Parts: sequence; C-alpha cells; structure tokens
Amino acid sequence: MANPQHLMGTADLSLIEAPVTWRAYMICGFASFGGLLNESILFGYDSGYISGVLAMDYVTEHFGHAVPKDDTNPNGFIIPSSRKSLITSILSAGTFIGALIGGGISERIGRRSTIMLSCLVFAIGVAVQIAAVNTGALVAGRLVAGLGVGGVSATVILYVSEISPRKVRGLLVSVYQWAITIGLLVSSGVDQGCKDLNSRSSYQIPIGLQFIWATILAAGLFLLPESPRYYVRSGRMDDALRSLERVRGQPGSNPAIQAELAEIKANFEYEKQIASTSWIDCFKGGLSPHGNLRRVIAGTCLQMFQQWTGINFIFYYGTTFFKSVGLKNPFLISTIMNIVNVVTTPASFYMIEKFGRRTLLIWGAVSMCICEFIVAIVGVTKTGSQTASTCLIVFTCLYIASFATTWGPAAWVVIGEIYPLPIRAKGVALATASNWLWNCVIAVITPYIVDDDKGNLKVKVFFVWGSALFLCLLFAYFVIPETKGLTLEQVDKMLEESTPTTSAKWRPHDTFAHEMGIIEKDEPNVSMEEHHGKMTAVTEPVGPV
Repeated sequence: MANPQHLMGTADLSLIEAPVTWRAYMICGFASFGGLLNESILFGYDSGYISGVLAMDYVTEHFGHAVPKDDTNPNGFIIPSSRKSLITSILSAGTFIGALIGGGISERIGRRSTIMLSCLVFAIGVAVQIAAVNTGALVAGRLVAGLGVGGVSATVILYVSEISPRKVRGLLVSVYQWAITIGLLVSSGVDQGCKDLNSRSSYQIPIGLQFIWATILAAGLFLLPESPRYYVRSGRMDDALRSLERVRGQPGSNPAIQAELAEIKANFEYEKQIASTSWIDCFKGGLSPHGNLRRVIAGTCLQMFQQWTGINFIFYYGTTFFKSVGLKNPFLISTIMNIVNVVTTPASFYMIEKFGRRTLLIWGAVSMCICEFIVAIVGVTKTGSQTASTCLIVFTCLYIASFATTWGPAAWVVIGEIYPLPIRAKGVALATASNWLWNCVIAVITPYIVDDDKGNLKVKVFFVWGSALFLCLLFAYFVIPETKGLTLEQVDKMLEESTPTTSAKWRPHDTFAHEMGIIEKDEPNVSMEEHHGKMTAVTEPVGPV
C-alpha cells in the first residue's frame, strides 16, 4: 500500500460523505428517535420500574417476609437483600448474554431483523413476569426479557451509527440516552400511580405496559432501510447503493454517493487485509495502532466505567435508598430525579457536537466526582437535618444532570464509532455486554453494601462512586480519542495515526478508496462493480438502482 504521506491532496475529501437532504435527515431522525426511543424506553422502563415495584407495600408483603414495624418500614414486611439483588440484577445478566448473541446474529441476518427478533424474545419475558406469582417466575421472566433487551441494545447503537451523517451522528446516538431517561421517568410515574394498589395489578400494570414499547419498535423498523455498511460487509453492493440513496436522500448517480460507497468498501477491504471477521480477531493486534484489542479494551472499559459512576444505583435502588435514609416522600423524590434526567439530557445534543466526546467525558467525570463527594460528606456529618436532606437532594440532582449531559450519551456515541467494519458488530456487542455485566455486578452488590441488614453504608456509598469517578477521569484522558466530525472510516484512520491526547488535532488527508486504488487521482465520480470478489472502478456513473 502506498505511503499515506505521499498521497496527501490526491483525493477529494469533500466527497467522503454525500450531502444529506431534509428527507434523509427525517429518515435518520426517525431511526434514532423512533427506534432508539422505543428501544431505550423499553430498556430504561424495564430497568426503572423495578425500583418502585420493590418498594410497594403489596410487593414487599407477597415477595418478602415479616419484620418488626418501624418508621422506615411501617407495613412490617421487607424483601431480603439477597432476593432484592437477584430480582434486580437478573435482567442485567440476561442482557449481557443477549448482547453477545445479538452481535453475532446482526452480522448474519442484518441489524433490523436482529432488533425485531429481540423484541419478540423480550415480549415473551414480559408475559412470564405478568403471570408470576412467586419470586422464581418473576426472576425467570426478567432473565428472558433481558435476553431481548441485550440483543436490541447491542444492535441499535450499531445501526444508527452506521446510517447517521457524520455531522449529527453524535446527536442522533445521544437520543439513545435521552430515550433511556424517558423510559425511567415513565416507569417512575407508573410506579407512583400503582404503588397504593392492594392487588397483583400493582406490579402487573407496570410490567404489562412494556408490550407497547416492544410492539412500536418492531413495527417501526419495517419502514426503515438496512444499514448500507451491513450490505457492503455482506458483499451486496447493489443493496448497499439503494440503502445509501435512502439514508442520504440522493440518487445513486450522485458522485458523492459513489465516493461514499467506494470509501466504505475500500475501508472494509483494507481492514480485511489486517484481520478477518471472527470473534478471535477482536482480540488481535495488541495495543498497536492497527490492533483491534486496543479498541475493544477502550470500548469495554468505557462502558464499565460508565456503570461505576454509580448512576444506576439511583435508578435501581433510589426509592428504597431515600426511604432508608429517612427522606420523606421517596417515590416523589425518585420522580424528581427522573425529571432532572430527562430535562437535562437534550443539552448533550448540542454539546457532543460542539465540544466533542472526549471533552464531555473528562469534564463530566470532574463534575460528578465533586457532587458525589459533597453528597457523601454532608450525608455523613449532618444526617437527619432538613438542611442535610435538601443538600443531598440538590447535589444528587446536579450529579444526575452532569451524567445526563456527558457520560450518559458520550459513552454510547464512542462505542458506535471506534470499531472497524469487519468487527464493528462484535465490538459494539462486547462493549454493550460489558455495560450489562458491570450493571449486573453493581445491582448484585449494592443491597449488600448499602442495606441495614448487610454493609449498612447508606449515604457513605457515595464515597465509593466518587472514588470510581476519579478513575473515570484518568481513563477518559489517557485512553479515549476525539471522534467528532469524522466519518466512521476517517475514525478508523485517525486511530491508526494519532494518540488519544493528539486525536483532536488530527485531520483527514486521504481516503481509503484512493489508497486501495479504487478511486484514482481527481476521479471521485466513479461507480463500483463487484467482479470476481474485487472492486473495480469505472468512469461512468450509474443511475439510481
């Protein structure tokens, strides 16, 4: 391959990605807002409703055991920490497995079909939960539902990252996190409305509403195109061209469409020369610039650290936690936290494209760390006072706002961008599985370290999350590159030619299509034909397929 430094200025970099019409923005927006919204409401709602359900009097009576009554437990029943841990964490265990399976399936049957199949699995799990009359059935249903959520969550980030225009890719993927917050808020409101029901309806209604989200998501995907990069990976160039026409809103004869398709294909061919597309290749290359392992470590650890910010402690156990530390109206406080989460997340739509992913991760870790330590210190020194309670609520809200505008969306955006096409589905699946694995670990251990009958840390647990956030800061600074404003293929090149600390200054200087000999100098206006497994350039553009 030619030396990239000798090729500078030989390719028209303005045509790396086709210009996008408003119609195409609407398609990508619908894919992001419609697909992501319903998938993430599905995910966020399923993750969020359990916090309130486990604090309901009817649920604690029928799924727990009797204990002496006191101010924090007036109904005289409690769900043991071990059982609470199992019910909450089993969803994450299922999603871990589902994410890994979904990564492989999406490469075989496509991104859209994988999401729709996962919705079916999720619906089966919901049905089992609705019918549950004991802990065993409830746990089994949440495990099956988790398999579906995992398959969707590993694929939907991949799908939207691959069809979104580079200038708004961060914004569109950020919708994922916003939709999660909407799901959490909706679940909190439903829990608030059902908490006083003295029947199985108290938990069946919150669970049953999940059918709505799964149905809307599966039905909506019938209207959307498959990812053009999936078609390129599968060798279906005609289908890739048709898909690219839809997501860019331009005819196939447009030189920019031809150039973008050539660049996607060339990048895929380039990466195949370095490694194949198997699972084992995700771990090859070490920490070298060409190494896939370097990117897998970055993605999986980024998702791990997102969980160790402690955010899901609030949304999994917030209601029971606020109740245990003596705050009045714990259901209302949890609802307020969810409102803050929803209202502040849209700020990331602007910030992630203006300031970049890396910047948000670094400063988000700083601000959350400060808030967490303030909550911990005030909670320990002023426990029980009204001032301390107000301070705890205010700084917890600020902490949630910091997460919602930084680590919440940015972590998902980055994992959709840093993997090369041959292993992209598997890389995103591994990163998503890492998120769910550590989500599960935190869900398991939290009751044991926080509850009265175990570790009894209570508000001191914020010292743990604050310390973890210092590690998040170091990781973001030394490991995560800046990917703002680049196509997925340019991100691939940037990772080979820069370091995380210099990545923000990197600028594209050539194209994969030119380096691979698919596009010659000053000839961006070409079409691609598949011939005996090779791409050949022809000088005349083709018409729309």
